[in-house]
Amino acid sequence: MRKTYESIVNNGALRQIAVMLLGTCILAFTYYHINAQNHLSEGGFAGLALLGHYAFGVSPAWSMLLLDIPVILLAWVLKGRRFMLLALIGAVAFSLFYAGFEKYSTLVIDLHGNLLVAALLCGVLTGLGAGIVLRFGGATGGDDILSLLISEWRGWKIGNVFIVSDIIVLGLSLLYLPVKETMFTILAVWLAGKIITWTTTFQLHRPVKKVLPAAIPAQKVVAKTVPIVHSLRQ
Repeated sequence: MRKTYESIVNNGALRQIAVMLLGTCILAFTYYHINAQNHLSEGGFAGLALLGHYAFGVSPAWSMLLLDIPVILLAWVLKGRRFMLLALIGAVAFSLFYAGFEKYSTLVIDLHGNLLVAALLCGVLTGLGAGIVLRFGGATGGDDILSLLISEWRGWKIGNVFIVSDIIVLGLSLLYLPVKETMFTILAVWLAGKIITWTTTFQLHRPVKKVLPAAIPAQKVVAKTVPIVHSLRQ
């Protein structure tokens, strides 16, 4: 484990971890301020955690972490220690961010009267947050890890795997949420899946610079022309 930690630090992964923390912060912000405050559900483990919150009052900050731990251990076996450590950092960071927002945030984003806007915001932000974490080699939780493993195994786009797994969880949402909120959640999940695919696959195309021939130094030009001038004078 010490070697894994040293390799992460030595390979410049501190920047990688910083970007992952940004992604998990975006996710935690969205789940608390948009999903939970407007009674929208979510797919994957986050959806199960939100259902636990609606049904039993359990904070998603800790229920998600409990769901994540077994899958993170599986990732250790299949993906190695480095990936496991990054996934653990992402899972713990999400729980801490969510708990912090839950306890200290005074921001209220009330979109009950316009759930379409809530669904669009949720889809864009969750897709962006999860996509950032996945693009930089980490995971925000167990459902991310499972989706990544299935994507690599079957060769499917990871965003599509998220959509399928999320729809299964959303079917359970009908037990606790009205149909209206569930339908808008499906829209958010679909949009998030598309954003995840785009975030994890897009490439920056830099313009190709034309390489101009190097200029000949003035001294070499003089050195070559002087003998020619002498020969002409003779």
